[in-house]
Amino acid sequence: MNRFLALAGALALAVSAFAADEKPQAVEWSKDVAAASDGNNRFALDLYAQLRAQKGNLFVSPYSVHAALGMTASGARGATRDELLDALRLSKEGDAALAVGDMGRYYTAARKDVKLSVANAIWAKQGYNWRAEFRAIQEKRFGSGLKDADFANDNENTRLAINGWIEDNTNKRIKEMIAPGELRPDTTMILANAIFFKGTWKTQFDPKKTRDGVFFTADDKRVDVKMMHTNAPVGYARFADVTLVELPYSGDELSMVVLLPKTPDGLPKLEKQLTHDNLKKWLADLKDRGALEVALPKFKLETGYELVAPLQALGIKAAFENADFTGMAEGDKDPITRVKHKAFVEVNEEGTEAAAATVVERAKSSYPSPFVADHPFLFLIRDAKKGTILFMGRVEKP
Repeated sequence: MNRFLALAGALALAVSAFAADEKPQAVEWSKDVAAASDGNNRFALDLYAQLRAQKGNLFVSPYSVHAALGMTASGARGATRDELLDALRLSKEGDAALAVGDMGRYYTAARKDVKLSVANAIWAKQGYNWRAEFRAIQEKRFGSGLKDADFANDNENTRLAINGWIEDNTNKRIKEMIAPGELRPDTTMILANAIFFKGTWKTQFDPKKTRDGVFFTADDKRVDVKMMHTNAPVGYARFADVTLVELPYSGDELSMVVLLPKTPDGLPKLEKQLTHDNLKKWLADLKDRGALEVALPKFKLETGYELVAPLQALGIKAAFENADFTGMAEGDKDPITRVKHKAFVEVNEEGTEAAAATVVERAKSSYPSPFVADHPFLFLIRDAKKGTILFMGRVEKP
């Protein structure tokens, strides 16, 4: 049973195939592509470790983030490049970032059993002196030709074009990726990745067996859910604190791995144990079972994340502060100003549908970030000429 894409209990379906104006030719699985895949998996767990402190449900496509930053790294130089490659868990020797594009091209082959697609695209400031070799690399290795964009004078139409492209490449599941007012007029480049996946279970859950069930939360609460039931051949492994099942999709190439802690309050402990080595050991112990009773709740998640802080925590500093993207254009020092990610997943009796998109924005460092007073703040009323503070206060809830 193929376990290549089982990344973590977050059910992050790292799936891909290219969708560009002209599809690049698919490539064979090579040593370099395998190294890119290993880097992706290590990055997935690193990123999850940064996000797990957030309360509530979590769903992310680490592949999408990895692919978008891989495109970005292909035009970086010096410390900017080194820090990106270190965080992406890629070798600084050779063209490891380009192998990320090759990994996507590996999945271009059509699959009859599942729908699988990923698209890369770049919107670049028109009139900028983008290097011809950078354009060629994006087209050949990532399938992401540069699209001219007028961020300063046609900002809103550019935003709508980017959002439309993301919607088209996620089966309309990821909408309004960039909200009105978010796209800066001094933007020089938007790098985007979009993923869509839809697969049916190899053994589907019988809707007639779906019934009301109870989901026990970590704080001893009971949540009413629709629990699906099946008796199916699955991969199975059991350890002291966690039990794993692997549910294959039609065609056996892709699967979902569910990691269930022993107790309702055991997830934090399991997450702390979720290292690359431990996960590799757990997955290696999965054994095919002739049949197993499986009950899984139906669920649908929609998530969104701002990733600058988590990526900085993973060691990416220069790209956000003292950037060197001279591999893209001569003298290009514009930093990354934003990394935004949205994801969607729905699991039901038939199978799974998942989509995600990642946008990396680069803009002039001198332009101030938008000021949005959307959380508690202090304020002053003062004599602007003499400096006398006349009134002051705090707003916790308008």
